[in-house]
Amino acid sequence: MSHRLVILGGGKSGIGAAILGKKEGYAVFVSDGGMIKPNYKQELFDNGIDFEEGQHTAAKILDADEVMKSPGIPEKNEMVKQVRAEGIPVISEIELAYRFKGNSKIVAITGSNGKSTTTALTYHICTTAGMDCAMVGNIGISFARQVATDPKALYVVEVSSFQLDDIKDFRADIAMLLNITEDHLDRYGYRFENYINSKFRIIENQTDKDYFIYCQDDEVIMQQLPLLTIHTNPLPFSMKQEVKKGGYIKGDQMMLRIQEERVSMSIYDFALKGKHNNYNTMAAGIAAATLGIRKEKIREAVNNFHSLAHRMEFVAMVRGVEFVNDSKATNVNSAWFALESMNKPTVLVLGGVDKGNDYTLIAELVKEKVKAIVCMGVDNKKIIEAFKDIVPVIVETDSAKKAVNTAFKLATKGDVVLLSPACASFDLFKNYEDRGTQFKEAVKEL
Repeated sequence: MSHRLVILGGGKSGIGAAILGKKEGYAVFVSDGGMIKPNYKQELFDNGIDFEEGQHTAAKILDADEVMKSPGIPEKNEMVKQVRAEGIPVISEIELAYRFKGNSKIVAITGSNGKSTTTALTYHICTTAGMDCAMVGNIGISFARQVATDPKALYVVEVSSFQLDDIKDFRADIAMLLNITEDHLDRYGYRFENYINSKFRIIENQTDKDYFIYCQDDEVIMQQLPLLTIHTNPLPFSMKQEVKKGGYIKGDQMMLRIQEERVSMSIYDFALKGKHNNYNTMAAGIAAATLGIRKEKIREAVNNFHSLAHRMEFVAMVRGVEFVNDSKATNVNSAWFALESMNKPTVLVLGGVDKGNDYTLIAELVKEKVKAIVCMGVDNKKIIEAFKDIVPVIVETDSAKKAVNTAFKLATKGDVVLLSPACASFDLFKNYEDRGTQFKEAVKEL
């Protein structure tokens, strides 16, 4: 009998895992409670993979030797509870990909904020240096699909806490933890420590041959570190003090100290601007130096990197009003970074699916910079409650088009309209990309 792998969830990671499982000789069955996208369904047909949609058939699922759970499915899902009760091993997609990656190396990047930008920058430095690598995980294509269809010598993986929850042997040669702020608490029983423990799983299998890059200025990380037994080589980065090994910024100079390699460069040469991006750039630079990439290549890549779509993306200037798409700000902290970088009066577009958000985090910045808030969600009560006393104008809308038109009316020449929703997008949109795209389309129609 071949190993029976059941995959819960027919999205990006589920289909990637199915293709890899099938290639490695597993008997694969995909089950999705909702509907599977037509292009994914076609791939399942083409690969001869058995699947169901719109339901979970217990008999077929509980017959598994192993279950791969997609990161979007919470533990409180009824089917997941039954799988756990039966004692069937549950793994995540990155665990499956790890199992078949061969001798390839992994740089794994996690954190509450900045991980997509840091992953993209690390990958950009590696490709600039001519390495055989792929950018996978939350950003780019699924890790399992890459391993199955186009294996590389190096994988730069953006990893979420949900993917780390179900690892067994997954081990990164270089692990990176950028920061930890309250996010996704709805998935962690509203206990911050559960989420913290989840993030730190990125180093639990590391050995003395591996490296751990982390932010020494992050209080949560620094409180947790002494409580752990660590086998890996620490490489901290800081903007507050010099470090012996790792990276720091002093004045306007970034210094990286890895083994014998010393790299220094001016922060004014960074393509990415803003304090939070100085941290992201340091982290990516340390990873690159640890991989043995020459400093000339690191400098060149850091200088010519273009930031990601939907991440503080300039859309257009319409009659003196600037429009910025930061749809990727799916939590309050991301919105904080966006607001911090605003130097014009701001009309802020907020809202979506609230993940247990604490809006007091951005209250000070909102008070200082925001002249009006446009809500763009199905349920905006919490936003209105949080800001009604500090923002004179709050308007509710229920589409990107209405939000853009309203914001444009509220703005005057010299203002900026900032879409930085601080929420997930699933109430009105397919995902944050769809939200950002609809926002941009609406701006173009003004």
